[in-house]
Amino acid sequence: MGLLVPYDASPLSKAALVRAKQFDVILEEGVTALTVVPRGNTSYARERGWIGADEAFDMESVLATLERSVRAIAPDAAFESIPVGRSSPYGTIANRIRRFAADNDVSIVFIGSENAGRMVGSLSVGSAVSAGSGYDTMIISEAVPAKIEKLEEALPSEELLEPDG
Repeated sequence: MGLLVPYDASPLSKAALVRAKQFDVILEEGVTALTVVPRGNTSYARERGWIGADEAFDMESVLATLERSVRAIAPDAAFESIPVGRSSPYGTIANRIRRFAADNDVSIVFIGSENAGRMVGSLSVGSAVSAGSGYDTMIISEAVPAKIEKLEEALPSEELLEPDG
């Protein structure tokens, strides 16, 4: 079993990684940050800040950037990536995350992507992933995780997140 964080380097996915790391101090299951990257989709990568305005898409560079971002918060977390087609059909990213969770016996998925809080929205990766069975889902809706005393005692969140999220 383990703890899974769908990770895109957004402030909410960083907060989800912090929360997973805090839970891992108590549960000792291990944390995996998982990124699903559309191959060659320059605009998708730019929108997420993975590449600069004038940079060409390079999968190795994108993954290295994302892994560095994960390591800055959770040095011991595993980093996994799944490439998908440049223009994958709707639901592909959520389906890959759910499949990864099922294949890896994940106990909790910590969702904190840009639109994860819109659980009623049918376009949310968060709502699609949270519908998976076999694991619990924790939705992180604030860029700075709420202070839960026991978790903060185990691992203070301010030590993991930069002031700007």
